Amino acid sequence: MEEINQLIKIRRDKLDVLREKSINPYPYHFERTHQSNDILEDYEALQEKPVKIAGRIMSVRLMGKAAFCHLQDSQGKIQVYLRKDEIGDEALEMFKILDIGDFLGVDGRVFKTKTGEITIFADKIELLSKSIRPLPIVKEKEQDGEKVVFDQFADKELRYRQRYVDLIVNPEVKEVFVKRSKIITAMRDFLNQHEFLEVETPVLQPIYGGAAARPFKTHHNTLDTTLYLRIANELYLKRLIVGGFDRVYEFAKDFRNEGMDRFHNPEFTQVELYVAYKDYFWMMEFVENLFTYIASTVLGTTQIKYNGHDIELKAPWRRLSMFEAIREFTGTDISGMDETALRSFADKLKIEIGPELGAGKIIDEIFGEKVEPNLIQPTFIIDYPVEMSPLAKKHRTNPRLVERFEPIIGGKEIANCFSELNDPVDQRARFMDQMDLKARGDEEAQVLDEDFLRAIETGMPPTAGLGIGIDRLVMLMTDQPSIRDVLFFPHMRPESK
Repeated sequence: MEEINQLIKIRRDKLDVLREKSINPYPYHFERTHQSNDILEDYEALQEKPVKIAGRIMSVRLMGKAAFCHLQDSQGKIQVYLRKDEIGDEALEMFKILDIGDFLGVDGRVFKTKTGEITIFADKIELLSKSIRPLPIVKEKEQDGEKVVFDQFADKELRYRQRYVDLIVNPEVKEVFVKRSKIITAMRDFLNQHEFLEVETPVLQPIYGGAAARPFKTHHNTLDTTLYLRIANELYLKRLIVGGFDRVYEFAKDFRNEGMDRFHNPEFTQVELYVAYKDYFWMMEFVENLFTYIASTVLGTTQIKYNGHDIELKAPWRRLSMFEAIREFTGTDISGMDETALRSFADKLKIEIGPELGAGKIIDEIFGEKVEPNLIQPTFIIDYPVEMSPLAKKHRTNPRLVERFEPIIGGKEIANCFSELNDPVDQRARFMDQMDLKARGDEEAQVLDEDFLRAIETGMPPTAGLGIGIDRLVMLMTDQPSIRDVLFFPHMRPESK
């Protein structure tokens, strides 16, 4: 820390020197004509042509009356050559005051050096922004004919906390977020092509619902009422189906006051979509087509690599009921077990189960521990126990189950779908069962929402609903090990002072 403070002091002193020389270290504007890749990819057309570029200085090599540097912009890096008899004494002396991390504007012409590197021969330079804090510059060297990177900015926690630095010195990180944007765009295009309407629903809600989660709570002063950050947008989107929209979707920031690990962040993104007059069978085929479209559009292939596994996203995906899956990986059929027997079985498997959890949550824990990590190729887990899904419609052939599926890929669920429950009497009874669980201490049990009940009492058509975790989907399609690697600014513990 003392060394950093000393380096900052040196840079502040340089800032004073620049101002004494009447050089504005923070001008307002620079009119660039090209970015680095434009020049590198179109050298033949631009050779000896004038260009104006701007970027951050990432390397400097001084050579008496000349100098080389590399500028990094949003597209990549390009070399700049500066010579005293071209830019003048004052400009070269100013350049010698500058540091790695400063922003520079360059007017010049395009040429190739003797070593064949495409370079800008500077006619004029302008300081665009003086950096005060030094960058943790990544160093490279040639070793056995290969480029070796060392002294990396590799500390995961620092990279997450200082994402702006991470993006500067680890430019490959930017590609993950470019792909994230393209994945969302491809998904939106696919939904729009299928006549879905993008909508917006409240983030602050008087009653949270639509998922099993503990909420964040706040207070509205004017209304003098408690409000919650939404844990899901499901119940509001279903209200729109009641109101007469046939196909709706929303990309939503949702918030759940729960633990943090490599698959969970308190703030996350998901898309939820609802289709009138369809069921979960229709939605399974829709999901296969959606994932194929996204992968083909963004990656150019349906074959991806994730966590060391080769995964094929092309349909058809395997379909397996939850009870069949548990029997396959534990050797035991639990479909007829009551809560007491389920607790005993979980104990035998050495899975800790709290006293507040009902049968549905126990089954979910068994599945999560013993089944889910083993499902690498795309698999629809279907037909869940009714206790696990208070918003899903009972199975048409087995009332102890509901029509629900979760696609599991790479050992983790990516989405969740129901044939939506539209029987208001059954829905009220399910809510009351959830309230009993809440009274037992299950903080994630769903709460009674009278206005939602009133909405479906008005009448809701048969509907299929789907929620997709965008962060997990991006992890999958960019082969990233943690949700923090696909969020620009993940939540972190407060920094120690």
